Amino acid sequence: MTRFSASDLPDLSGKTAVVTGANSGIGLATARALAGAGARVVFAVRDVERGRAAAASMRGRSGLPGVPGLPGLPDEPVLAGSTEVRVLDLADLESVRTFAASWHGPIDLLINNAAATGPKSPARTADGFELQFGVDHLGHFALTNLLLPHVVGRVVTVASQAERMGRIDVDDLNWERREYRTSRAYGAAKLANLLFTAELQRRLEAAGSSVLAQAAHPGFVATEIYSESGRVSKVLQRLLAQSPDQGALPVLYAAVADVPGNSFAGPSRLVHMRGAPELIGRSTAAKDAELARRLWDASERMTGVAWQLGSRRSARAI
Repeated sequence: MTRFSASDLPDLSGKTAVVTGANSGIGLATARALAGAGARVVFAVRDVERGRAAAASMRGRSGLPGVPGLPGLPDEPVLAGSTEVRVLDLADLESVRTFAASWHGPIDLLINNAAATGPKSPARTADGFELQFGVDHLGHFALTNLLLPHVVGRVVTVASQAERMGRIDVDDLNWERREYRTSRAYGAAKLANLLFTAELQRRLEAAGSSVLAQAAHPGFVATEIYSESGRVSKVLQRLLAQSPDQGALPVLYAAVADVPGNSFAGPSRLVHMRGAPELIGRSTAAKDAELARRLWDASERMTGVAWQLGSRRSARAI
């Protein structure tokens, strides 16, 4: 267990962080903390207007550079960093490619946070992928690989302990033959996040890169992802859920703490659902190196995005 909090973030002045799904919840809390530490934070979001409103909500009295909108309240703190809002729809690979192609300059932190709200019946992305797997894994898989030549620090992917309930069927990743259940699809997507992180770290090391791939589990957090949950879940949220700011702590810890690549950070209390962050364990399936390689190969085929990093390079320290 650590005593890590947002105040433990180092000075991130001059650093650039890209946060997917930064409109609300854990993404917004993560973006707020990084900007508060001086970083330039890019909101990579599907809805630009919501992204601008979210970014504007972080402004202090003197305003936050790069964010249009009304001035903040007089007693709000002035954030040290800046924000920028860019369009990114992870459910559409064309949007992912456009975002990556327009990028110039180094990325110190790539925070793969966005997640699809689980539909009760199978839903598809623009490219025909099962929605949760398509957004949570394939969208971020493509984005990370396309941006990787620019990444000089860390890639942090927001996973979940729900991966322990996940099963990866490499021959039926789109749930075309299996019986579809939202919870099963979510567990599979989160397991894919951890397998992706492990294989990404293996490939980075083989390429001689100092970039680190990390994963984080935010715990039980009251966010929009539970907006359509049942009565029991809503009661549990009121009693047990922590705030998005608290849920962002494992993500921030994975982003800056002195921990090895392929670490998995999560809350320290209540079966890793609440509390200060620490490194936590993962399922046997999430440690399966052969499964990770098979999933990577399948993801390359599905997205048409292949590994491109072959030369030795070093990362700037965060």
